[in-house]
Amino acid sequence: MTSSVVTLFVCGDVMLGRGVDQILAHPGDPVLRETCVADARAYVRMAESVNGPIPAPVPPSWLWGEALRLLDVATPDVGIVNLETSITRSDAFAPGKAVHYRMHPANVPALTVARPDVCVLANNHVLDFGRAGLAETLDTLERSGLRVAGAGRSADEAYRPAAVPVRTGGHVLVLALGASSSGIPSGWAATAARSGVAHIPDLSATTAAAVVERIRRMKRAGDIVVVSVHWGSNWGYPVPCEQIRFAHALVDGGADLVHGHSSHHPRPIEVYRQRLVLHGCGDFIDDYEGISGYEEYRDDLRLAYFVTVAADTGRFLDLRMVPLRSRRMRLEPVPHQDATWMHATLDRVSATVHPVLEPDGTLLLEPSRQRPPPRSLRSEDPADGAL
Repeated sequence: MTSSVVTLFVCGDVMLGRGVDQILAHPGDPVLRETCVADARAYVRMAESVNGPIPAPVPPSWLWGEALRLLDVATPDVGIVNLETSITRSDAFAPGKAVHYRMHPANVPALTVARPDVCVLANNHVLDFGRAGLAETLDTLERSGLRVAGAGRSADEAYRPAAVPVRTGGHVLVLALGASSSGIPSGWAATAARSGVAHIPDLSATTAAAVVERIRRMKRAGDIVVVSVHWGSNWGYPVPCEQIRFAHALVDGGADLVHGHSSHHPRPIEVYRQRLVLHGCGDFIDDYEGISGYEEYRDDLRLAYFVTVAADTGRFLDLRMVPLRSRRMRLEPVPHQDATWMHATLDRVSATVHPVLEPDGTLLLEPSRQRPPPRSLRSEDPADGAL
Protein backbone atom coordinates (compact mmCIF):
# COMPACT_ATOMS: atom_id res chain seq x y z
CA MET A 1 0.00 0.00 0.00
CA THR A 2 1.30 3.44 -0.92
CA SER A 3 0.94 6.69 0.95
CA SER A 4 -1.49 7.94 -1.73
CA VAL A 5 -4.39 5.93 -0.31
CA VAL A 6 -6.23 5.73 2.99
CA THR A 7 -7.95 2.56 4.20
CA LEU A 8 -10.89 2.74 6.57
CA PHE A 9 -12.41 -0.08 8.60
CA VAL A 10 -16.10 0.46 9.28
CA CYS A 11 -18.80 -1.81 10.62
CA GLY A 12 -22.33 -1.60 11.86
CA ASP A 13 -23.69 -1.78 15.38
CA VAL A 14 -21.36 -2.87 18.18
CA MET A 15 -23.70 -3.70 21.06
CA LEU A 16 -21.73 -4.68 24.17
CA GLY A 17 -24.53 -4.52 26.72
CA ARG A 18 -27.13 -6.87 28.14
CA GLY A 19 -26.13 -10.51 27.48
CA VAL A 20 -22.72 -9.53 26.11
CA ASP A 21 -21.92 -7.62 29.30
CA GLN A 22 -22.92 -10.67 31.34
CA ILE A 23 -20.25 -12.95 29.83
CA LEU A 24 -17.42 -10.45 30.43
CA ALA A 25 -15.22 -10.25 33.50
CA HIS A 26 -17.24 -7.53 35.26
CA PRO A 27 -20.94 -8.06 34.54
CA GLY A 28 -23.24 -5.29 35.64
CA ASP A 29 -26.70 -5.56 37.17
CA PRO A 30 -28.61 -8.02 34.93
CA VAL A 31 -32.03 -6.52 35.68
CA LEU A 32 -34.01 -5.59 32.56
CA ARG A 33 -37.37 -3.91 32.03
CA GLU A 34 -38.38 -5.69 28.85
CA THR A 35 -41.84 -7.11 28.27
CA CYS A 36 -40.72 -10.74 28.13
CA VAL A 37 -37.19 -10.76 29.56
CA ALA A 38 -36.34 -9.52 33.05
CA ASP A 39 -32.74 -10.77 33.35
CA ALA A 40 -29.91 -10.14 30.86
CA ARG A 41 -28.51 -13.60 31.52
CA ALA A 42 -31.49 -15.01 29.64
CA TYR A 43 -29.85 -13.81 26.41
CA VAL A 44 -26.75 -15.83 27.26
CA ARG A 45 -28.89 -18.91 27.75
CA MET A 46 -30.66 -18.33 24.42
CA ALA A 47 -27.31 -18.12 22.61
CA GLU A 48 -26.08 -21.27 24.33
CA SER A 49 -29.27 -23.13 23.43
CA VAL A 50 -28.51 -22.83 19.70
CA ASN A 51 -24.70 -22.87 19.54
CA GLY A 52 -23.36 -24.41 22.75
CA PRO A 53 -21.78 -23.25 26.02
CA ILE A 54 -20.01 -19.90 26.33
CA PRO A 55 -16.98 -20.13 28.64
CA ALA A 56 -17.83 -17.11 30.80
CA PRO A 57 -16.11 -15.04 31.89
CA VAL A 58 -14.54 -14.53 28.48
CA PRO A 59 -11.48 -12.36 27.73
CA PRO A 60 -12.07 -9.00 26.02
CA SER A 61 -10.86 -10.40 22.69
CA TRP A 62 -13.51 -13.14 22.68
CA LEU A 63 -16.29 -11.01 21.20
CA TRP A 64 -14.24 -9.85 18.20
CA GLY A 65 -12.71 -13.24 17.45
CA GLU A 66 -11.70 -13.48 13.77
CA ALA A 67 -12.24 -9.73 13.31
CA LEU A 68 -9.09 -9.02 15.32
CA ARG A 69 -7.03 -11.13 12.94
CA LEU A 70 -8.56 -9.30 9.97
CA LEU A 71 -7.68 -5.94 11.52
CA ASP A 72 -4.11 -7.07 12.17
CA VAL A 73 -3.72 -8.16 8.54
CA ALA A 74 -5.44 -5.16 6.95
CA THR A 75 -3.85 -2.51 9.23
CA PRO A 76 -6.45 0.13 8.35
CA ASP A 77 -5.50 3.75 8.82
CA VAL A 78 -8.73 4.52 10.69
CA GLY A 79 -11.33 2.32 12.38
CA ILE A 80 -14.91 3.51 12.95
CA VAL A 81 -17.60 1.63 14.88
CA ASN A 82 -21.15 2.51 15.87
CA LEU A 83 -21.13 1.87 19.61
CA GLU A 84 -24.78 1.11 20.33
CA THR A 85 -24.39 0.74 24.08
CA SER A 86 -24.33 3.04 27.07
CA ILE A 87 -21.37 2.40 29.37
CA THR A 88 -22.71 3.02 32.84
CA ARG A 89 -23.65 1.65 36.24
CA SER A 90 -26.80 3.78 36.29
CA ASP A 91 -30.19 2.21 37.01
CA ALA A 92 -32.13 5.15 35.56
CA PHE A 93 -33.90 3.29 32.76
CA ALA A 94 -35.07 5.75 30.09
CA PRO A 95 -38.89 5.82 30.26
CA GLY A 96 -40.94 4.80 27.26
CA LYS A 97 -38.31 2.47 25.79
CA ALA A 98 -38.83 -1.25 25.34
CA VAL A 99 -35.12 -2.15 25.25
CA HIS A 100 -32.16 -0.74 27.20
CA TYR A 101 -28.47 -1.53 26.64
CA ARG A 102 -25.68 -0.91 29.14
CA MET A 103 -22.18 -2.27 29.70
CA HIS A 104 -20.33 -2.00 32.99
CA PRO A 105 -17.48 0.56 32.68
CA ALA A 106 -14.97 -2.03 33.90
CA ASN A 107 -15.66 -4.02 30.74
CA VAL A 108 -14.44 -1.28 28.39
CA PRO A 109 -11.39 -3.44 27.39
CA ALA A 110 -13.92 -5.40 25.31
CA LEU A 111 -14.05 -2.28 23.14
CA THR A 112 -10.46 -1.02 23.31
CA VAL A 113 -9.09 -4.45 22.32
CA ALA A 114 -10.23 -3.70 18.75
CA ARG A 115 -8.43 -0.31 18.78
CA PRO A 116 -11.20 1.76 17.15
CA ASP A 117 -10.19 5.31 16.34
CA VAL A 118 -13.74 6.66 16.52
CA CYS A 119 -16.80 5.46 18.41
CA VAL A 120 -20.00 6.79 16.89
CA LEU A 121 -22.61 7.51 19.56
CA ALA A 122 -25.42 9.12 17.55
CA ASN A 123 -27.84 6.22 17.98
CA ASN A 124 -31.01 5.19 19.79
CA HIS A 125 -29.35 3.45 22.76
CA VAL A 126 -26.63 5.76 24.04
CA LEU A 127 -29.11 7.54 26.37
CA ASP A 128 -30.87 4.38 27.51
CA PHE A 129 -29.90 5.32 31.07
CA GLY A 130 -30.44 9.03 30.84
CA ARG A 131 -28.06 11.93 30.68
CA ALA A 132 -26.16 10.71 33.73
CA GLY A 133 -25.58 7.45 31.87
CA LEU A 134 -24.39 9.40 28.83
CA ALA A 135 -21.98 11.41 31.00
CA GLU A 136 -20.49 8.20 32.42
CA THR A 137 -20.24 6.79 28.89
CA LEU A 138 -18.39 9.87 27.64
CA ASP A 139 -16.09 9.93 30.68
CA THR A 140 -15.25 6.23 30.32
CA LEU A 141 -14.43 6.53 26.63
CA GLU A 142 -12.34 9.65 27.23
CA ARG A 143 -10.32 7.94 29.98
CA SER A 144 -9.77 5.04 27.59
CA GLY A 145 -8.32 7.32 24.94
CA LEU A 146 -11.16 6.79 22.47
CA ARG A 147 -12.52 9.56 20.25
CA VAL A 148 -16.28 9.95 20.00
CA ALA A 149 -18.60 11.52 17.47
CA GLY A 150 -22.31 12.14 17.51
CA ALA A 151 -22.96 12.76 21.21
CA GLY A 152 -21.62 15.18 23.77
CA ARG A 153 -22.21 17.42 26.75
CA SER A 154 -23.61 20.12 24.46
CA ALA A 155 -24.66 20.53 20.83
CA ASP A 156 -21.23 21.90 20.02
CA GLU A 157 -19.61 18.69 21.28
CA ALA A 158 -22.21 16.39 19.74
CA TYR A 159 -21.92 17.87 16.24
CA ARG A 160 -18.16 18.30 16.38
CA PRO A 161 -16.41 15.84 14.06
CA ALA A 162 -13.83 13.44 15.42
CA ALA A 163 -10.55 14.21 13.68
CA VAL A 164 -8.06 11.39 13.14
CA PRO A 165 -4.67 12.36 11.65
CA VAL A 166 -3.45 10.03 8.93
CA ARG A 167 0.03 9.43 7.51
CA THR A 168 -0.86 11.19 4.26
CA GLY A 169 -0.85 14.53 6.08
CA GLY A 170 -4.56 15.22 6.33
CA HIS A 171 -7.28 14.00 8.65
CA VAL A 172 -10.20 11.65 8.50
CA LEU A 173 -13.10 13.69 9.86
CA VAL A 174 -16.03 11.69 11.22
CA LEU A 175 -19.31 13.56 11.54
CA ALA A 176 -21.99 11.39 13.18
CA LEU A 177 -25.74 11.96 13.01
CA GLY A 178 -28.76 10.15 14.40
CA ALA A 179 -32.05 10.30 12.50
CA SER A 180 -35.52 10.08 14.00
CA SER A 181 -36.24 7.21 11.60
CA SER A 182 -33.96 4.95 13.68
CA GLY A 183 -36.03 5.48 16.81
CA ILE A 184 -34.05 8.27 18.46
CA PRO A 185 -36.43 10.37 20.61
CA SER A 186 -36.40 14.06 19.74
CA GLY A 187 -35.84 14.81 23.42
CA TRP A 188 -32.40 13.20 23.17
CA ALA A 189 -31.15 15.99 20.91
CA ALA A 190 -28.20 17.92 22.30
CA THR A 191 -28.65 21.67 22.75
CA ALA A 192 -26.40 24.53 23.79
CA ALA A 193 -27.28 23.87 27.42
CA ARG A 194 -28.07 20.15 27.42
CA SER A 195 -26.17 16.97 26.63
CA GLY A 196 -27.42 14.56 24.00
CA VAL A 197 -26.94 13.28 20.48
CA ALA A 198 -26.41 15.00 17.16
CA HIS A 199 -30.01 14.53 16.13
CA ILE A 200 -31.55 15.13 12.72
CA PRO A 201 -35.37 15.22 12.70
CA ASP A 202 -35.77 14.15 9.07
CA LEU A 203 -33.92 13.50 5.82
CA SER A 204 -35.23 16.56 4.02
CA ALA A 205 -33.30 18.80 1.64
CA THR A 206 -33.26 21.50 4.34
CA THR A 207 -31.65 19.15 6.88
CA ALA A 208 -29.15 17.95 4.28
CA ALA A 209 -28.22 21.55 3.48
CA ALA A 210 -27.47 22.22 7.16
CA VAL A 211 -25.21 19.17 7.32
CA VAL A 212 -23.46 20.18 4.11
CA GLU A 213 -22.77 23.59 5.59
CA ARG A 214 -20.99 21.88 8.49
CA ILE A 215 -18.96 19.78 6.09
CA ARG A 216 -17.87 22.82 4.12
CA ARG A 217 -16.83 24.65 7.27
CA MET A 218 -14.70 21.80 8.60
CA LYS A 219 -13.12 20.22 5.52
CA ARG A 220 -9.60 21.25 4.48
CA ALA A 221 -7.37 20.16 1.61
CA GLY A 222 -6.23 16.57 2.20
CA ASP A 223 -9.09 15.76 4.57
CA ILE A 224 -11.45 12.82 4.07
CA VAL A 225 -14.96 13.29 5.42
CA VAL A 226 -17.00 10.35 6.69
CA VAL A 227 -20.63 11.03 7.56
CA SER A 228 -21.85 8.24 9.84
CA VAL A 229 -25.65 8.11 10.02
CA HIS A 230 -27.93 6.00 12.21
CA TRP A 231 -31.12 5.81 10.16
CA GLY A 232 -33.99 3.64 9.05
CA SER A 233 -35.74 0.54 10.28
CA ASN A 234 -34.28 -2.71 11.59
CA TRP A 235 -35.36 -5.09 8.82
CA GLY A 236 -35.81 -5.13 5.07
CA TYR A 237 -33.70 -4.33 2.02
CA PRO A 238 -35.53 -1.43 0.28
CA VAL A 239 -33.96 1.99 0.89
CA PRO A 240 -36.41 4.92 1.01
CA CYS A 241 -36.02 7.55 -1.69
CA GLU A 242 -35.45 10.30 0.85
CA GLN A 243 -32.52 8.37 2.31
CA ILE A 244 -30.94 7.95 -1.12
CA ARG A 245 -31.36 11.64 -1.88
CA PHE A 246 -30.02 12.63 1.53
CA ALA A 247 -26.90 10.52 0.97
CA HIS A 248 -26.42 12.00 -2.49
CA ALA A 249 -26.75 15.52 -1.10
CA LEU A 250 -24.05 14.76 1.46
CA VAL A 251 -21.70 13.57 -1.29
CA ASP A 252 -22.55 16.60 -3.44
CA GLY A 253 -21.62 18.72 -0.43
CA GLY A 254 -18.23 17.13 0.21
CA ALA A 255 -18.72 13.82 2.05
CA ASP A 256 -16.32 11.11 0.85
CA LEU A 257 -18.03 8.15 2.53
CA VAL A 258 -21.55 7.74 3.88
CA HIS A 259 -21.47 5.12 6.63
CA GLY A 260 -25.04 4.05 7.37
CA HIS A 261 -26.20 1.79 10.18
CA SER A 262 -29.24 0.78 12.28
CA SER A 263 -30.51 -2.22 10.29
CA HIS A 264 -29.83 -5.63 11.79
CA HIS A 265 -28.47 -6.92 8.47
CA PRO A 266 -26.49 -5.39 5.57
CA ARG A 267 -28.45 -3.19 3.19
CA PRO A 268 -27.72 -2.03 -0.38
CA ILE A 269 -24.47 -0.43 -1.44
CA GLU A 270 -24.03 2.21 -4.10
CA VAL A 271 -21.29 4.35 -5.61
CA TYR A 272 -22.39 7.89 -6.35
CA ARG A 273 -20.08 10.41 -8.01
CA GLN A 274 -17.08 8.21 -7.19
CA ARG A 275 -18.02 8.06 -3.52
CA LEU A 276 -19.18 5.00 -1.58
CA VAL A 277 -22.55 4.94 0.17
CA LEU A 278 -23.22 2.11 2.64
CA HIS A 279 -26.94 2.33 3.36
CA GLY A 280 -26.79 -0.16 6.22
CA CYS A 281 -23.81 -2.09 7.57
CA GLY A 282 -25.85 -4.47 9.74
CA ASP A 283 -25.04 -5.66 13.24
CA PHE A 284 -21.46 -6.59 14.11
CA ILE A 285 -21.45 -7.62 17.80
CA ASP A 286 -24.58 -8.30 19.87
CA ASP A 287 -26.49 -10.86 21.95
CA TYR A 288 -29.21 -11.69 19.40
CA GLU A 289 -28.39 -15.41 18.95
CA GLY A 290 -31.39 -17.58 19.59
CA ILE A 291 -33.94 -14.83 18.89
CA SER A 292 -36.24 -16.05 16.15
CA GLY A 293 -38.51 -14.29 13.70
CA TYR A 294 -36.33 -12.90 10.89
CA GLU A 295 -34.29 -15.90 9.81
CA GLU A 296 -34.55 -15.00 6.11
CA TYR A 297 -32.18 -12.07 6.68
CA ARG A 298 -29.43 -14.28 8.16
CA ASP A 299 -28.60 -11.76 10.86
CA ASP A 300 -26.07 -14.25 12.23
CA LEU A 301 -23.86 -13.19 9.30
CA ARG A 302 -21.84 -10.00 9.76
CA LEU A 303 -19.64 -7.91 7.45
CA ALA A 304 -16.32 -6.19 8.13
CA TYR A 305 -15.94 -3.38 5.59
CA PHE A 306 -12.49 -2.20 4.46
CA VAL A 307 -12.80 0.90 2.27
CA THR A 308 -9.86 2.32 0.32
CA VAL A 309 -10.00 5.90 -0.95
CA ALA A 310 -7.57 8.24 -2.67
CA ALA A 311 -5.83 10.35 -0.03
CA ASP A 312 -5.85 13.56 -2.06
CA THR A 313 -9.43 13.50 -3.34
CA GLY A 314 -11.37 10.97 -1.25
CA ARG A 315 -12.30 9.15 -4.45
CA PHE A 316 -13.51 5.58 -3.88
CA LEU A 317 -10.95 2.99 -4.99
CA ASP A 318 -12.21 -0.32 -3.66
CA LEU A 319 -14.23 -2.03 -0.96
CA ARG A 320 -13.40 -5.38 0.58
CA MET A 321 -16.14 -6.96 2.67
CA VAL A 322 -15.30 -9.98 4.80
CA PRO A 323 -18.28 -12.08 5.95
CA LEU A 324 -18.17 -13.37 9.52
CA ARG A 325 -20.57 -15.45 11.59
CA SER A 326 -21.67 -14.80 15.17
CA ARG A 327 -21.67 -17.97 17.27
CA ARG A 328 -21.48 -18.11 21.07
CA MET A 329 -21.22 -14.29 20.97
CA ARG A 330 -17.96 -14.53 19.05
CA LEU A 331 -17.14 -13.61 15.44
CA GLU A 332 -15.75 -16.55 13.49
CA PRO A 333 -14.93 -17.33 9.84
CA VAL A 334 -17.88 -18.38 7.70
CA PRO A 335 -18.30 -21.52 5.60
CA HIS A 336 -18.02 -20.84 1.87
CA GLN A 337 -21.75 -21.34 1.35
CA ASP A 338 -22.47 -18.48 3.75
CA ALA A 339 -20.11 -16.17 1.87
CA THR A 340 -21.89 -17.21 -1.33
CA TRP A 341 -25.25 -16.38 0.23
CA MET A 342 -24.04 -12.95 1.34
CA HIS A 343 -22.60 -12.24 -2.11
CA ALA A 344 -25.80 -13.27 -3.89
CA THR A 345 -27.91 -11.17 -1.52
CA LEU A 346 -25.87 -7.97 -1.84
CA ASP A 347 -25.64 -8.44 -5.60
CA ARG A 348 -29.42 -8.78 -5.78
CA VAL A 349 -30.38 -5.83 -3.57
CA SER A 350 -27.70 -3.34 -4.70
CA ALA A 351 -29.07 -1.94 -7.95
CA THR A 352 -25.99 -0.05 -9.13
CA VAL A 353 -22.99 -2.15 -8.08
CA HIS A 354 -21.75 -5.67 -8.68
CA PRO A 355 -19.49 -7.13 -5.97
CA VAL A 356 -17.31 -10.11 -6.86
CA LEU A 357 -16.87 -13.15 -4.62
CA GLU A 358 -13.16 -13.89 -4.30
CA PRO A 359 -11.87 -17.46 -3.77
CA ASP A 360 -11.13 -16.73 -0.10
CA GLY A 361 -14.74 -15.65 0.54
CA THR A 362 -14.03 -11.91 0.47
CA LEU A 363 -16.51 -9.72 -1.42
CA LEU A 364 -14.68 -7.19 -3.62
CA LEU A 365 -16.22 -4.07 -5.12
CA GLU A 366 -14.29 -1.85 -7.51
CA PRO A 367 -15.54 1.26 -9.34
CA SER A 368 -15.16 -0.48 -12.70
CA ARG A 369 -17.84 -2.96 -11.65
CA GLN A 370 -20.65 -0.44 -11.38
CA ARG A 371 -23.94 -0.87 -13.18
CA PRO A 372 -25.83 2.06 -14.75
CA PRO A 373 -28.22 3.47 -12.14
CA PRO A 374 -31.83 2.41 -12.66
CA ARG A 375 -34.19 4.99 -14.12
CA SER A 376 -35.72 5.68 -10.71
CA LEU A 377 -32.37 6.91 -9.36
CA ARG A 378 -31.78 9.22 -12.34
CA SER A 379 -35.13 10.96 -11.97
CA GLU A 380 -36.23 13.70 -9.62
CA ASP A 381 -39.78 12.34 -9.49
CA PRO A 382 -40.69 12.04 -5.78
CA ALA A 383 -42.69 8.91 -6.58
CA ASP A 384 -39.55 7.05 -7.67
CA GLY A 385 -38.83 3.63 -6.24
CA ALA A 386 -36.01 2.80 -3.81
CA LEU A 387 -32.84 0.74 -4.14
